[in-house]
Amino acid sequence: MKLFTTLLLLVTVLSMACSTNSNPVSSVPETSTATPVAYKPIVTSTTKADKSGIRPMQKYYRPTGTTSGPVRIIIDKSDFELRVYDSKGLLAAYPVVFGLKPLEDKFMQGDRRTPEGSFKIAYSKEHQLWRKMLMLDYPTTESLIKYKLRKKDGLIPANASIGNGIGIHGVERGNDYFIDRYYNWTNGCISLKNTHIDDLARYAKAGTIVTIQK
Repeated sequence: MKLFTTLLLLVTVLSMACSTNSNPVSSVPETSTATPVAYKPIVTSTTKADKSGIRPMQKYYRPTGTTSGPVRIIIDKSDFELRVYDSKGLLAAYPVVFGLKPLEDKFMQGDRRTPEGSFKIAYSKEHQLWRKMLMLDYPTTESLIKYKLRKKDGLIPANASIGNGIGIHGVERGNDYFIDRYYNWTNGCISLKNTHIDDLARYAKAGTIVTIQK
């Protein structure tokens, strides 16, 4: 009888333990925080990754390899992707990374956020560290309006400035893995692999419209 009672008690304890461990919420404290290393978006049907978790370059070629009509660029922050379109549709797409807080709009200088809105490429130049630099016309009138409203609402310190110098560029030699691993390292610019910025520069010229969105 004592043996039966002991076995029954043991089964009850084990049953309660399994029930507790099966609850994913109970195993992670609500106050726990993870060390931020790189933002890794959820892979969707339009953003496929290989077994290592690295998204490959997405590139679409035309038979002639030339553009048709005016070119425009859409940078999708949620997908970490830069897409090039012409009059025939999608021409090319490249993986990109951003500043420290990739999915937040830029508020002011020094916040390391990438601005959202409609911009134009002002000019391009070779860069000693980052291969090429396609400079955007930030801040635009749209950027200034948002900046003033946020300052009025107290979201920006009174002595803060809006900032400038936002562009699309490569990485230092040997750092292409920043893009592979979604390492958001810039101060607010958009960064591609060096071979990709070379390719993009074939299409993107001064005056090209660039839309940055979530």
